[in-house]
Amino acid sequence: MENGSTPRSQVPGDPGQNGHLPLSARLLGVGVRGARTVSKATGIDRAVEVAAEEAIVAAVESEAVERAMARVLQGPIVEDAVQGALESDAVKRALLEAMDSELVDEVWRRLLASEEAQQLVERIAGAPEVRAAISAQGVGLLEDIGRTIGKLTRSLDDTFERVVRRVLFRRRREQPTNHAGAITRSLAMVIDGVFVNLGFTAFVALVTLVDNAFGGSANGGSSFVIAVGSTTWVVMSSVYLLGFWSLAGQTPGMRFVGIRLSVHRLPLRRSFRRLIGLGLSVFTLGIGFLGIVFGKQRRGWDDRFGDTDVVYDERRPESAPWSSPTSAVGSEPPLDTAAPVAAEPSLAPHPITAMETVEAAEAEPQAPSPA
Repeated sequence: MENGSTPRSQVPGDPGQNGHLPLSARLLGVGVRGARTVSKATGIDRAVEVAAEEAIVAAVESEAVERAMARVLQGPIVEDAVQGALESDAVKRALLEAMDSELVDEVWRRLLASEEAQQLVERIAGAPEVRAAISAQGVGLLEDIGRTIGKLTRSLDDTFERVVRRVLFRRRREQPTNHAGAITRSLAMVIDGVFVNLGFTAFVALVTLVDNAFGGSANGGSSFVIAVGSTTWVVMSSVYLLGFWSLAGQTPGMRFVGIRLSVHRLPLRRSFRRLIGLGLSVFTLGIGFLGIVFGKQRRGWDDRFGDTDVVYDERRPESAPWSSPTSAVGSEPPLDTAAPVAAEPSLAPHPITAMETVEAAEAEPQAPSPA
């Protein structure tokens, strides 16, 4: 051509060059192009697309496809795919990045600051189950503290007795005993004194207020208040000890350190005799308590007057769950607190009778020799 361009019929590889394609291919191409043109003109291609789409939708909505999808979802394929995705490093990195993002912090701040979250917290805190759980944990904590202190005072009982006997040139105890020693019993008395004084303080304040209102001295307690207060303290202490000895065989202080009377429920008459022995031991400046250190059965005047003994309580409540995390595995079951009490009279003689027999046997060798 004059402008230097190559003629269309001479471009290499151009389909327009009919000389390079066989006759059958050229005829087929012409037929396809013609059919396409006719289908577009008549709308046949659109009808085919709509029919195919409706066929696919009908196949997906069929019960057979639903059953097949259910089988796939219930099979191990989906589970393996999810497990593999969770175990992949990319998913882990994505989750960590999402948790560390400021968007998550902002969502938590708004959630906690919302009124609904505050109402939910108040409802949970006021639920009776939560209160019962907190109370149980508090009691369990006190029991754990008492158990630990009880173990410490038991070792101190033996140490104190050993030192005192050595200082006074007395024979050392040959065999261990389950009778409570001086340190444990003293701590129990101190705890019981705290409980008595708490109630006594409120009563004294009330009496002092009434006495001052009717002409008492405002600078301090009058002689009337002192007399009434002293009498009330003695009465309250006596009622406290008599009640717990007769009803439970141990006071709260004794329960805390893990000791009890040898009789589960001491009769009121014997409790009163034991109280008299305790008072005489106190008024004689502790002479009545010397038997706790030097006696084989660790009995003071209160024990002898009441015909009882104070022993270590081996039937204490089991530890709280947090104090022994491995207690549920390979540990012995907790002791039943009711069965041993019921079987006690039939399995062994009364503990008081046995102790008195031992004391009588100890007294015989101490008699003077005829020689």
